[in-house]
Amino acid sequence: MARTADPHRRQSIVDAAHSVFARKGYAAAGIADVAGELGIGHGTVYRYFENKRDVAAAVLNRALERIAVVVTAEDATATGSLAEYRAQVERIGHRLYDLFAADRALGRLVFHDLGAVDDELRERLHAAHETFAEYTASYLRNGVAKGFLRPDLDVETTARVVNGMIFEGAAQVTRTDDPRPLRDRWIRAVVALMFDGIAQHGEPGRSDHGPG
Repeated sequence: MARTADPHRRQSIVDAAHSVFARKGYAAAGIADVAGELGIGHGTVYRYFENKRDVAAAVLNRALERIAVVVTAEDATATGSLAEYRAQVERIGHRLYDLFAADRALGRLVFHDLGAVDDELRERLHAAHETFAEYTASYLRNGVAKGFLRPDLDVETTARVVNGMIFEGAAQVTRTDDPRPLRDRWIRAVVALMFDGIAQHGEPGRSDHGPG
């Protein structure tokens, strides 16, 4: 059956589904709930989507696109100093966390609810994680090339570690009433781990140049 081609109506259904899935959970929500959110008949939804799973795929795709816009907003090779590089990482962190703070449901829908609907959507989420990791790796490669980061850095693995920290922080931000203080703490922690590490420099009783 051909789908109706009114992009504005389709987008309004995706918006409504985002709200309904966030409020009720994907499993408990139905097409009638989505239609009720808009005050339309459920048959109208079926003009645009085959079923609830089809709606979920559209919601997930749109959410991943919103995250990708933030992740790719900066030029990975634009920084010319360590201070600029660090500031760039902080800007990306603020934009990403602001996105999740503005839409509290986004993190839960993407990383938990919709990403577990079926194997195809799980694979779609996995592919998005791989894409995000490659973008992060491009920033790390720039840091290595310009001497901001250690030359033996495992870029691909480190990119996934960094993204894991960032997205876990985003998930935490969505669960708090006032996300700003927690957002700032997570950004400081991620940036500190990236640039400073957690070891104390100059351990007591030990020279920075090693023993002897």
